[in-house]
Amino acid sequence: MFRLNSIRLNHSKNTAEIKTVPLPAPSYVKIPMAMHMGAPCTPLVKKGDRVLAGQKIGDSDAFFSAPVHASVSGTVKEISDYRLMNGTVCKAVEIEADEEQKTCEFTPPEITDRESFVKAVRESGICGLGGAGFPTHVKLSPKGEIDTLIINAAECEPFITSDYRQMMENPEDVLGGIRMIMKYLSVPKAILAIEGNKPEAISEFTKLTANEPEITVFRLPSTYPQGAEKVIIHSTTGRVVMEGQLPSDQKVIVMNVSTAAFIHRYAETGIPLISRRITVEGSAVGKPMNITAPIGTMVSEILKFTETDTEHMNKLIAGGPMMGACLFSADTPVVKTSNSFIAEKDYREPVQSACIRCGRCVRACSMNLMPLEIEKAFRRKDISALQSLKTGLCMNCGACTYVCPANRKLAETNQLAKALLPKKK
Repeated sequence: MFRLNSIRLNHSKNTAEIKTVPLPAPSYVKIPMAMHMGAPCTPLVKKGDRVLAGQKIGDSDAFFSAPVHASVSGTVKEISDYRLMNGTVCKAVEIEADEEQKTCEFTPPEITDRESFVKAVRESGICGLGGAGFPTHVKLSPKGEIDTLIINAAECEPFITSDYRQMMENPEDVLGGIRMIMKYLSVPKAILAIEGNKPEAISEFTKLTANEPEITVFRLPSTYPQGAEKVIIHSTTGRVVMEGQLPSDQKVIVMNVSTAAFIHRYAETGIPLISRRITVEGSAVGKPMNITAPIGTMVSEILKFTETDTEHMNKLIAGGPMMGACLFSADTPVVKTSNSFIAEKDYREPVQSACIRCGRCVRACSMNLMPLEIEKAFRRKDISALQSLKTGLCMNCGACTYVCPANRKLAETNQLAKALLPKKK
């Protein structure tokens, strides 16, 4: 029988009731051509070109990709190489913004059936806004029948409240996106899954869907990692996505709540994905808040706007404290998957010690893995053992590292171990 493990965290949702404010237009943006899973885009502009906000500036012939649009109007300063956090290099379009901030003539897409719906979603440039960056039009093109749409509104990581603000400030976009997906993909049932630490959102959407029995508001336990795809599927439907399977193999599509909301907004306005709602938090931040920022804005601009003590800041995280990535520099651009930046001061790296074989990491793993054994197999570079231990199922939630009394970097080791596994053909 499948057992779902979890841990409890201090939610620290300090910005939950702070309304989103717009960041002042930046004078410069740097827009990478790879902000999604799959093939990177090829720039459609060259140095010296004049661009408008919303103009498509990058695309690819690959199905597993998503186009990129200018977030400001101005002049292309450079087409440069940009190193992503995973170490790979892609092209980036650097734009010097002007004061006019002219936009393209946006026209809502003509959507009449499933094919035109998926095409419109691709043209919008949307990918999963929960962090993974999976191209949304690919997710909306399952091979088989789908009987359940799950909207992931768990936002289970500490500090982050950008999805919550999306729900509270623009609930009509959330429900509009849900209805569109259900209509054009012929999905009979939707589950809006919200963690129990957001009672106001649960109450609001329960009222708004009172006359729509096909949409269920589901209260998730306030445990971590409820927002993980396989975990939320099991929590809401009882179904288990087995190793090697996709959610669609269990007749389910899981979509982040902000992604669903954007789909409706794009259908109404024709404005592609050119900005992000972002939570800015941490001990070094003078004014923690939620903001909207143009994609390509330098993080340093955001830190300045939020009165962050950059002089004493010694840790900067993109994403949440559990699954986020440390940034080398604040001169890093906002990308499509940016939902939070956490700036800390006086951070001290925990001192590691020997494993005491307490088993806490095993009890914490929602995938029922054995991180301590994976660590040993990784040290030996034992590929066969790593495969037997189902290392590929690790979703890097960080729960094992969090509970380890020896402060071992188990989640980090798991990812290094996954890189040793043979690539699937």
